[in-house]
Amino acid sequence: MLRSICLFLSKNKMLTKFAQAYGLRFGAGRFVAGETLTEAVKTVKRLNQNGLSASIDYLGEYAGSEKDARRTAEECKKAIRAIADHQLDCELSLKLTSIGLDISEKLAEQHVRDILTEAKERRVPVTIDMEDYSRCGRTLDLYKRCKPDFPMLGTVIQAYLYRAAEDISSLMPYKPRLRLVKGAYKESAAVAFPDKKGTDLHFQQLIKLQLLSGHETAVATHDDDIISYTKTLVSDHQIPRGQFEFQMLYGIRTERQKELAEEGYRMRVYVPYGTDWYGYLMRRIAERPANAAFVLKGIFKK
Repeated sequence: MLRSICLFLSKNKMLTKFAQAYGLRFGAGRFVAGETLTEAVKTVKRLNQNGLSASIDYLGEYAGSEKDARRTAEECKKAIRAIADHQLDCELSLKLTSIGLDISEKLAEQHVRDILTEAKERRVPVTIDMEDYSRCGRTLDLYKRCKPDFPMLGTVIQAYLYRAAEDISSLMPYKPRLRLVKGAYKESAAVAFPDKKGTDLHFQQLIKLQLLSGHETAVATHDDDIISYTKTLVSDHQIPRGQFEFQMLYGIRTERQKELAEEGYRMRVYVPYGTDWYGYLMRRIAERPANAAFVLKGIFKK
């Protein structure tokens, strides 16, 4: 019930504006690095010093105009330059709706290619995030068009979607660099597993499919069972540690992140920043209701 409510509220425009007006006061500071790129860079530097890689994401979805899409694209290029200039162990994560996918696929692809050109020159990896089911096909189609020109480009596959294994198979000719996740949007049972058990079993199948293909794989999870499964799989098949990594969200299971890094695994932390953090925060609560306690503390803290 809480998950459904949070996912519904994540799309409420009035609450989004309210949250932006009051900044990160409402507990979001635990999960968001700050509102500026400067704050995000400081966070990534600290993570790198602790042996953790990072992926920064300029928060924002559903650009309402070409001007908004262009502004986000410019911020992404600015972030790439900062990653290179500060020699950070960091990639950029990118949402297509924030750079105009819902306005025009042509516009979004133009912005993607501009961003990727900057990234290629500065040798900064970029991963295209996956959003809800309605945008899945268009996202993968754009990825396929851009990947041959930008080898360091990655994208995301969501395990709760029935189509995920077929999508991975269709990407094999492109030698895909994939981030595998469970999925955080509310989807119909017609297109997605409605239960955790089904999603987890599918997640394991996808991890095996991608890892045994020999392609770069990021297993993005906070679930110890999925982590253990991955460790056993790579050990049994002697998969080199340079081929895969674990990923977790900033502010969640920070001690576990350090443990994995100390065990010799590459551990990457997803670091969001920006003023448009409300929808992101609601999805984090939906994924793990215990996160709501941190938000409530922020609301009532003097």
